[in-house]
Amino acid sequence: MKKFLLLASLALPAAYAETTVFVNVNVVPMSDESVVANQTVIVVDKRIESIGHVDEVPVPEGSVLVDGTNRYLMPGLAEMHAHIPPASANSLERVLALFALNGVTTVRGMLGHPSHIELTKAIESGEVFGPQLYTSGPSLNGNSVSGAADARQQVRDQKAGGYGFLKLHPGLSLAEFDAIAETARQVGIPFAGHVSVAVGVRHALASGMASIEHLDGYFVASLSEGAEQSGGYGGFFDVLLAAYVDPDKIAALAAETASTDTWNAPTQVLFENVVSAESAEDLGGRPEMRYMPMFVVNGWISSKRQFHADDYDPDVAARSIELRRRLIKALHDNGAKLLLASDAPQIFNVPGFSIHRELQSLVDAGLTPFEALQTGTTNAALFLDGNFGRVEPGYRADLVLLDDNPLEDIANTRRVHGIVLNGTWVSSPEREQRLESFRRSDQ
Repeated sequence: MKKFLLLASLALPAAYAETTVFVNVNVVPMSDESVVANQTVIVVDKRIESIGHVDEVPVPEGSVLVDGTNRYLMPGLAEMHAHIPPASANSLERVLALFALNGVTTVRGMLGHPSHIELTKAIESGEVFGPQLYTSGPSLNGNSVSGAADARQQVRDQKAGGYGFLKLHPGLSLAEFDAIAETARQVGIPFAGHVSVAVGVRHALASGMASIEHLDGYFVASLSEGAEQSGGYGGFFDVLLAAYVDPDKIAALAAETASTDTWNAPTQVLFENVVSAESAEDLGGRPEMRYMPMFVVNGWISSKRQFHADDYDPDVAARSIELRRRLIKALHDNGAKLLLASDAPQIFNVPGFSIHRELQSLVDAGLTPFEALQTGTTNAALFLDGNFGRVEPGYRADLVLLDDNPLEDIANTRRVHGIVLNGTWVSSPEREQRLESFRRSDQ
């Protein structure tokens, strides 16, 4: 609680007011692929109250006015695979703020901690500055679960503890996984995460897994006939299996996925950070690295160097990236559901900044900017059953004001002018001031 009180002193921006009005702004509603020009958008009490043409909507007296001329108002983005530190961690304030200040207004925490239950409430009430948080419970994996009976009990305990879903990591036996899946259905809690070797992606799909992270298990399920079915032994997310994947199997597997209710959170930027031929030094020199402690960046550089030192084959690496891009496009084209996720803060993924790189990765895989944006707005809201992800009356006021049109160029999502977080306006100067507070002094 002391940590919450400390963060509370930084929670509400000075520009806070009950009513904020965007005047003459271009609205990107995300209900369809359109831009509605010259609009006035009125935000009251954490909700979008009304939207209409600038000449027709009166501005309430006493409102905070935001000039939207030549700017674009879109829904805030969702990071659907994030790692949130415990409430007692010194890094918590930085992680939450960097997400929010980059237009990430919702996060799905994929490695829950007991303190996250109260943290979720503190964020929602405005005591803590940060994105809306949906949290899993602590990881269920081969080390934390001891048999089917224990698996069932842990599912019941996490449901009773108030977590929103279960997070699965590798190492589960088939019996343990099935016990988790069956009990989760009984008590009404979703389960998501990695696909254990003993389970396989097809069984995970058939068992009602809510989401599969990192495209885990798909390479194994796409191996050529006669290839060793060595799921889990192909290096980082099975990169070493790329040489044995049959590309002709991808479309059928994508269609099979689309026939289920399982979503995919690709975290493609994480994979490319680790696997690509780009040097550790170049990745460590990205502009956003200035907002992370040097010891963290140096750790990421060491991890990348180690990966390149372990019999690195640039041809296999390049093939694995291309195959994953092909899989992402096939999943989309076949109607399988995708979620925007970068796995921040992991290797070279600075919170908030990395979600814009993930958007670019989806476009590089063949999605249009609008289709990529859907994964982090309307798709995320549908998955989480949340009242966000659109710029429409009645929706939650988690918004981003951009300096250019994101539907024309996905890179424009990085041109953040200001944000509305849970109904609170954070202006461009305040945003820059907050970012500056996290910048290293050696930069």
